[in-house]
Amino acid sequence: MPVSDPSARPTPLPGRRAHAVDRAFLGMERRHPDVRWDAGGVAYLSGPPPSLADLRAYVGFRLGALPLLTSRVEGGARRPRWLPDPDFTVDRHVHEVVADGPEGWDAALHTALDAPFAPGTYWGVWLIHGHVPDEYAVCYRFHHACQDGSAAALTFRAMLGEGEPSARPVPKKGRLTGLPRRVGTAVGLTTMFLAGSLPVRGRGRAAAVAPTGERRLWRGRVPADALRRIAAAHGGSAHDVHLAALAGALSAWSARSGVPLPRVRALLPVDARRPNEEQTWGNRCFALPLELPVRLPVQRPARTAPTRGNGSPDGDSPLRRLEHVMATTRRLRGEAWRQAIQDLVRHMPDRPTEWYLRRMLSPRVTDVMATSMPIADKGSLGDSRVTGVALLPLLVPGHLFGVGLSYFGEWAETSFVADRALPHGELLPKLWEQAVGELEGEVETGSAPM
Repeated sequence: MPVSDPSARPTPLPGRRAHAVDRAFLGMERRHPDVRWDAGGVAYLSGPPPSLADLRAYVGFRLGALPLLTSRVEGGARRPRWLPDPDFTVDRHVHEVVADGPEGWDAALHTALDAPFAPGTYWGVWLIHGHVPDEYAVCYRFHHACQDGSAAALTFRAMLGEGEPSARPVPKKGRLTGLPRRVGTAVGLTTMFLAGSLPVRGRGRAAAVAPTGERRLWRGRVPADALRRIAAAHGGSAHDVHLAALAGALSAWSARSGVPLPRVRALLPVDARRPNEEQTWGNRCFALPLELPVRLPVQRPARTAPTRGNGSPDGDSPLRRLEHVMATTRRLRGEAWRQAIQDLVRHMPDRPTEWYLRRMLSPRVTDVMATSMPIADKGSLGDSRVTGVALLPLLVPGHLFGVGLSYFGEWAETSFVADRALPHGELLPKLWEQAVGELEGEVETGSAPM
């Protein structure tokens, strides 16, 4: 592992004004100081773990490529700016959790998930080891005011990643001649999703679970090519397949846990950076609500409802779920809608931005945070190889859970982060894997959506 002088500092950068989405998260933190506004990820590695001193030196060395991680916010609530932190030290950001033997792994991992940040810091790294000699994990968590998922993914690649990162879909450079149409599209997009956030009579929401404040992480994985094959067979995206499988998993989980789910609305973060924008710091995301087809009405064209091969009624058909998701997301994948989202994030004033985010994060409007992110082809830390990655999405109080889909190497890895009080939360990854398998089985047998 390369070791450098921990006292070496990256070249300071001039201050930069916090973006409207940054200011929205900072404002929500001030209003709700008891809420955990952090997200992140866990990298699992094979090989002997480094010492804490060596990891601190390694992180300090890598910060040369990530100078904005040495920033702090100043200027108060009205004019916050990210400025170089003259008191920055690696030691306040990099920590260690040692498991008490093989049986202590779960406790050590969740200690890292729930550990508070050091005073005055916006991110932290936890080295987790001690359960076995040749395996360990590195947990990276950040305050959502200073990074979103895309920025954090680039931080991962700078720290641990190898190979080419997956390309981000970004709109082409806009032309002034198309400005009136772009304004109209952006206004239409906002109106559509604000209307979708209004309560609908007769539509219940997911049952609330009284939180304990302790988070739990559960993981599942399938070959990434499985999601791509299913998507290609039906004209959708791998993320559509993930969301359809998530809806199927929630339907099965509801039946097993006894938690009623009259409807479930997911909140999807969308990266809205322009191609030339800084990737490692700040938020450039927009939150879109999408109702998951957990409970679809059963179609009855004949006296008896048709069934699929798994014996479930057509209302629970995996392919009907996928078709439902694709019908909603098809427009969002188009260039006009992506440009509209980018325009909104770039030009929306502070107060409407914070109002919109508060509304979309509210458990009265959404029930699940669902994010996805390409990470890297492979990764390493010294002689240790990264064997898997788990995202840690923002867990909003009142939400059932946060779910993250990461693409690392040949795998699509799903992670569920929930409060410890969620009943049978450990079943969710396996149920998601089974739902992907059901969709793959439909493709192999040549079934088509109804």
